[in-house]
Amino acid sequence: MTFQKPNIPKGTRDFLPEEMIKRNYIFNTIRKVFEKYAYLPIETPSMENLSTLMGKYGEEGDRLLFKILNSGDFITGVNFQEGTPNQLAPKICEKGLRYDLTVPFARFVVQHRDQLTFPFKRYQMQPVWRADRPQKGRYREFYQCDVDVIGTKSLLQEIELLQITYEIFETFNIPILIKINHRKILSGIAEIIGCPEKIIDICVAMDKIDKIGKENVFAELREREISEEAIIKIAPFFDLSDKNDTKISFLEQFFENNEIGKEGVRELKTVLAICQKIGICEPELDITLARGLNYYTGAIFEVKAVNVAMGSISGGGRYDDLTGIFGLKDMSGVGISYGAERIYDILNEHNLFPNEIGTPVKALLINFGEAEQLYALKALVELRKNNIASEIYPDPIKIGKQMTYANAKQIPYVIISGEEEIKESLFTLKNMQTGEQTKTTLQKIVEFLSI
Repeated sequence: MTFQKPNIPKGTRDFLPEEMIKRNYIFNTIRKVFEKYAYLPIETPSMENLSTLMGKYGEEGDRLLFKILNSGDFITGVNFQEGTPNQLAPKICEKGLRYDLTVPFARFVVQHRDQLTFPFKRYQMQPVWRADRPQKGRYREFYQCDVDVIGTKSLLQEIELLQITYEIFETFNIPILIKINHRKILSGIAEIIGCPEKIIDICVAMDKIDKIGKENVFAELREREISEEAIIKIAPFFDLSDKNDTKISFLEQFFENNEIGKEGVRELKTVLAICQKIGICEPELDITLARGLNYYTGAIFEVKAVNVAMGSISGGGRYDDLTGIFGLKDMSGVGISYGAERIYDILNEHNLFPNEIGTPVKALLINFGEAEQLYALKALVELRKNNIASEIYPDPIKIGKQMTYANAKQIPYVIISGEEEIKESLFTLKNMQTGEQTKTTLQKIVEFLSI
């Protein structure tokens, strides 16, 4: 018999119990903050109709979609010599794995609009898939933790997203820098340099500034048929490194005769002013921040961990008419997404996980044999009634091996009930870290382990 070597696709990961405990700490921490700000949970399917996903993320995003082949004889009548892969895909693939949680959310809002109360505030914590090249901090399957509000254009929602972000990362003890920009500023720049029709090309190229550097961004702009004259006009924006007030003044002068640019500056100015007045740490205005996704129309955010060599750990922005694609016009929304995988990697590499989340199991009951089992099982029932996570070793093997099992699982206490303990109606509680042992009643053990 030939055995197959066990493996998983590149860009995906298995998680051991100790890793899942840490991941659950991340999800529970983020969920607690989301719910404090009155956001409600939803879920959507892992797969969506391909027509729902295609065309929403730009040409690069479309290439990264995992497409699902139709079942049965899916190639009948398809001429593979005609059309590009994206043109052929709908003929053999009707569905795809979701690329993010925002587009499925827009579809969800339109489909269930009669059951929702607007403005609708939701959070969603589910996996997404991208056919990207795996590398440090970048996976093909990863969890996003999204929070969005839809049905209002109020800039108070942008402020709230900033508050949520600072609170989450303060809880994780991760110092962050939040960068902010506005798509209307980028649209205004495109108009002034004479390339309004190239706004998507400009955003896609500018979005790579941290990955490939300024000169390579200029090279890509040339490849996208942006003129040398236009690139010269864009160049100063890559070198602005002063305070937000100075950048705002520069933009106000630059957009003196451009309405869409002015509007973007006004909105950002309002957000930054409110941050100052209510004591929120002011995000850094970065005019090169583009967020390459096509659906953004307003303020855009990106979050980076300070002094960590990794890409953004969170990002988002406002989208004024994403639901319009599905038939519901004028439904503005804004949201932000937190990458669970990157947060995990930072917490793990910098030893920022709390020590007390090491194991959920508080006690192991030693198994000495048939009579002792029954005595221990009655105690186990009582421990669990009091919400104390505990277990009994299933087999009456040597006590040394049972102790080794407790240490391997980092179980902090062992409860011993041999002949002597049974005669006295007591138990011996052993601290596995210090080795200290105390003979006491079950009730006192329950009280102690409940603290």
